[in-house]
Amino acid sequence: MIYLDNNATTPVAPEVANVVCKSLKDCFGNPSSSHPVGIKARKTVTKGREQVASLIGAKPDEILFTSGGTESNNMAILGTALRFRTGQIITSSIEHPSVANPLKYLEGLGYKVLFAPVDNYGLVNVDYIKNKINSKTVLITVMHSNNETGSIQPIAAIGKIARHKGVTFHCDAAQSVGKVPVQVNNLNVDLLTVVSHKFYGPKGTGALYIRSGINVKPVIFGASHEKGLRPGTENVAAIAGLGRACRLAQREMKERVGTMKQLSANLLLLIKKDIPQIKLNGHPSKRLPNTLNLSFPGVPGSALLDKLKKDIAASTGSACHAGQHSPSAALKAMGISDEDALSAVRISLGRTNTEAQINRAAKLFVKAYKTL
Repeated sequence: MIYLDNNATTPVAPEVANVVCKSLKDCFGNPSSSHPVGIKARKTVTKGREQVASLIGAKPDEILFTSGGTESNNMAILGTALRFRTGQIITSSIEHPSVANPLKYLEGLGYKVLFAPVDNYGLVNVDYIKNKINSKTVLITVMHSNNETGSIQPIAAIGKIARHKGVTFHCDAAQSVGKVPVQVNNLNVDLLTVVSHKFYGPKGTGALYIRSGINVKPVIFGASHEKGLRPGTENVAAIAGLGRACRLAQREMKERVGTMKQLSANLLLLIKKDIPQIKLNGHPSKRLPNTLNLSFPGVPGSALLDKLKKDIAASTGSACHAGQHSPSAALKAMGISDEDALSAVRISLGRTNTEAQINRAAKLFVKAYKTL
């Protein structure tokens, strides 16, 4: 099996797994306890916080641990909006459900949500956001890169506008952190979502960057863990794993980006050589280096992947939409036809993929397509 679904999740890196297992055995204490066993666990959490902060250019006390991307996004969006009785929120038309659904909930409470359009490459219209900000705008939330096409958004430009207008800006960077350089200060963000399992860490853990001075209202209530914003005993082993995944990403970043660019370019070239009519969805260069979203004209993406299921693991879109054969909302927002959207396959490479695997995958895609 050639695994090409790394935007859905990544395999846990061996050295990350080792740290998790060691923490499960050696750091079983409650980090809130004052005895040596608890202190040891607390030191592990502190180290993880420092490692996450280091990867994204933040301060350790700006990192808050969560159970993953969905919780981080909900905390950022609801925790900001609910500080106000009502207001306007600006987002994009291609957001992940963990952003879109909290916004839908807020709409039900009377908040006004505006959806910035994207161009045919899937890039958000910055001028739309700039022109729609007003005195009632309480939050802007835009993803760093799209999980389906990999298109990287103009976050720094949006953040500059938000900062100038005094509007809190949240960025869901679930798909980007660990794959490409993400520095919070360069991006002008106030809140940023980090997800462990998207870059070789354990599932069920993540983080939310909250810039110093930004006020977020708690949406879960309990004890005073994580500055009172995220009550519940910390998942020490998973936090240790997230921290090690961040350290690994820092060490390998330049190599990861270069290798992924080369392998994905080779895969596209090899497939296009035998299927010239294939279409790349998303920006040709401003996208995650590991991601290819390809439309195979005349063949449903689900049928193609079903034909390949013994040999290749890939996706027809976001993993959260698995089994749903309606056109992708993100692709539709880009102006792509229903036929091309339904024929789309998302291929997302990872650090374990080799040139030999890519060569074989290309042949398998071509063979399956021509057979169908």
